[in-house]
Amino acid sequence: MALKVKLLRSLEGRSPQQRGTIAGLGLKKINQVRVLNDTPSIRGMVAKVAHMVEFSTVDAKAPKRTRIKRVAKSANN
Repeated sequence: MALKVKLLRSLEGRSPQQRGTIAGLGLKKINQVRVLNDTPSIRGMVAKVAHMVEFSTVDAKAPKRTRIKRVAKSANN
């Protein structure tokens, strides 16, 4: 089970706590959609900003998040 979350409202004029919650959900732009695991912590974050997002449950699993490996620049470049 997963949650599909879509950002509907702008972050303009919002409190730093609300901006941080939206960033924690991985949303950056209006109409951006993320599929997240359905956990109590994610549900709580969505509840805090419910007036700014649209959410629904989906049967699919959330995609696994991967980290990008950064390549160190050589000293010669």
